[in-house]
Amino acid sequence: MTAATARTVPTLDLEPAARRLAALLPAIRAEQLTDPTPCPDFTVAALLDHLMGLTTAFTDAAHKTPTGGAPTPSADHLDPDWRTELPDRLAALVTAWREPAAWEGETEAGGVVLPAHVHGVVALDEIVLHGWDLARATRQRFSVDAASAAACLEFCSSFAQGDAVEGLFGPAVPVGEGAPVFHRVLGHAGRDPHWSPTR
Repeated sequence: MTAATARTVPTLDLEPAARRLAALLPAIRAEQLTDPTPCPDFTVAALLDHLMGLTTAFTDAAHKTPTGGAPTPSADHLDPDWRTELPDRLAALVTAWREPAAWEGETEAGGVVLPAHVHGVVALDEIVLHGWDLARATRQRFSVDAASAAACLEFCSSFAQGDAVEGLFGPAVPVGEGAPVFHRVLGHAGRDPHWSPTR
């Protein structure tokens, strides 16, 4: 391959974000499954069902074997084995996006065709944001590594300021120019960094 034809492959690693999300699962109590989350339409159980579906969808996207749109997330659809199944799906997602070929060309997730490297960033953004959602809803701590936070900020801030993005974000929440990087990510994604189940 000549220098003229060489292509730069993104080096985002989904493992730190996936590991932090998986670490939340053992502490989630059964009675918390009906609690609200920062996603207005999702209870904790519905959010877990969404995570089950999106991890599979983005793993298939990395392999270039999309299966089309997923069912609407629902607490009623949540696999009773989610505590063991979701960590396995997160591990498969990480492995799939570590392959350089995953980032090349185009692929599909959720019925949407985009450049593969864009879907890779969307996958990261999904597990970071929903990891935070799950942590806040179940009163757990959640941290984001610097590389993941920076990639998510670049992605989230690329959309029109203040506008909702159907299927991705609600209207932006002002957090202030001096806010920490991840708080700015949350604000761009329509989330109040200080959200709690009791507010």
